[in-house]
Amino acid sequence: MNNGKPNWWSRPSSAPEAARIPAPPSSGDGDGDFPLPAPHPPTTPPAQAPEPAGTDLRAAGPAGAEARAAEAEAEAETTGTGTGPQAPEPVAAGSPDPAPSVVLTKGEPRDPAPEEVPHVQDQAPAPAPQAQPQTQAQPLHAPDEYRTPPYGEPGPWAPAPPVQRPPAPVPPHPHPQGPAPWTQYDPWGVGGPALPPPPAKRSRKGLAVAGALVFALITGVIGGGIGAYVERNGGLTTVELPQSDAKDTGRAPESVAGIAASALPGVVTLHVRGGGSSGTGTGFVLDTKGHILTNNHVVDGARSSADISVTFSSGETARAKLVGKDTGYDLAVVQVTGVSGLKPLPLGNSDGVRVGDPVVAIGAPFDLSNTVTSGIISAKERPITAGGEKGDGSDVSYVDALQTDAPINPGNSGGPLLDSKARVIGINSAIRAAGGSGGDGEGGGASQPGSIGLGFAIPINQGKRVAEELINTGKATHPVIGVSLDMQYSGDGARVGQKGKDGTASVTPGGPAAKAGLRPGDVITKVDGQRVHNGEELIVKIRAHRPGDRLELTLERDGKELTKTLTLGSSQGT
Repeated sequence: MNNGKPNWWSRPSSAPEAARIPAPPSSGDGDGDFPLPAPHPPTTPPAQAPEPAGTDLRAAGPAGAEARAAEAEAEAETTGTGTGPQAPEPVAAGSPDPAPSVVLTKGEPRDPAPEEVPHVQDQAPAPAPQAQPQTQAQPLHAPDEYRTPPYGEPGPWAPAPPVQRPPAPVPPHPHPQGPAPWTQYDPWGVGGPALPPPPAKRSRKGLAVAGALVFALITGVIGGGIGAYVERNGGLTTVELPQSDAKDTGRAPESVAGIAASALPGVVTLHVRGGGSSGTGTGFVLDTKGHILTNNHVVDGARSSADISVTFSSGETARAKLVGKDTGYDLAVVQVTGVSGLKPLPLGNSDGVRVGDPVVAIGAPFDLSNTVTSGIISAKERPITAGGEKGDGSDVSYVDALQTDAPINPGNSGGPLLDSKARVIGINSAIRAAGGSGGDGEGGGASQPGSIGLGFAIPINQGKRVAEELINTGKATHPVIGVSLDMQYSGDGARVGQKGKDGTASVTPGGPAAKAGLRPGDVITKVDGQRVHNGEELIVKIRAHRPGDRLELTLERDGKELTKTLTLGSSQGT
């Protein structure tokens, strides 16, 4: 049949199978159509022959049955009979098996749906077989339970194909974005693009190593935290810090601690009220009778014994009375009564002190009782003046002082300056402030901001003499030379004035200076070989001696240098 329509084939797989199909009677019209007798169920199913080469893949399986049914239907439409099932044209035994070529349209999916069947190209009709005597035809297969139309009965089925291995994967198109390549349809092939390889299974060994690392990290962090806590706190239990024995209190007597322990029982703190003001100072015990030495500016405001109270290092407090005071030396003596267990401080010798010797100062700076500081002697015979608040010079004190860098502040005034053997070598009296003013906070001039390492103490040799005079007579005597000095002189040295106070003679007749031959206008430049630069320094050098001491004075007169020797006189202090 070749009427312009494609022929659909359901052919036997080999020539022997086709030879067993009975030949239908010829109708004589030469068109090759013949009716297919109705099959009879076989008594026993025929054994399937081994699959020859070139077996059509469509001949087996449900999909093959549907394909053959579709071919038969198309053949019926082509012949135009429509009266019943039509048999395919027979193939002569021994003739070559024509292999239909499968054509896919571009863009079709590789795996067609089960109901779709590839088209077979038109081929020339096979030569009509020779008529054979009709015999009882045996069905090749059991009745088709699915009754595939249009036959309703199975046709000449081909044996099932053998197991086929999937073909090698088709390499990807060199241009992924281009059209799909033309390939041959393979129902048993792997359809679609190549699937990505399955994810590799994690090795249990790798998981074990990772778990071990995580465990080591966690244990390391925990162990480090515990170690840091133990190191910081000394353990996981209650912290107990090591401590030395409390009985280890021994100190060398010459150490600061040893000096302080020895001297503190003899140091007192004084609180003074009077004249509308109050102040705090320091003193130290001179004897067992209760005499206490301090500065004059500490007790200057007191009017009676009720205005002065004394507190000892033990905390005991007592009232004190004023025994005597001297403005020129800035010293005073008070006395307490009814107090037992007094411990006087031993007195040293200020003439034997050397620059650099260690010293200890004890006092009550800013009302802080029993404060101990230490330093050295930084200078000796430092002439200073303090006081002068009254303006008439009657309250000015002249001190040939010991200079120390031991911290001294307001409240230290009158306290002891001790050497390395806890002996008193000076009485702390004044400090030099950064503003340039001298004195102390309780009567020494301008207010003081605090210690800058320049403290001054009255030498104990001078203090001892004055204290003895105050205790014995209530007054202190001052050594004098019997001249009036010109305090306005700006040259180097101390000049004797032309006139004295109230117009009197500047050189006292019959006094020590007059007897030595001094005249008005003489300029004194040295005392016992020590240089003096002004009148205040000359007074300081003279008051550093006792009345009756002999001095050698160097002076200038009419451009000549002269040397005079005199014996110091005495005046009553105030």
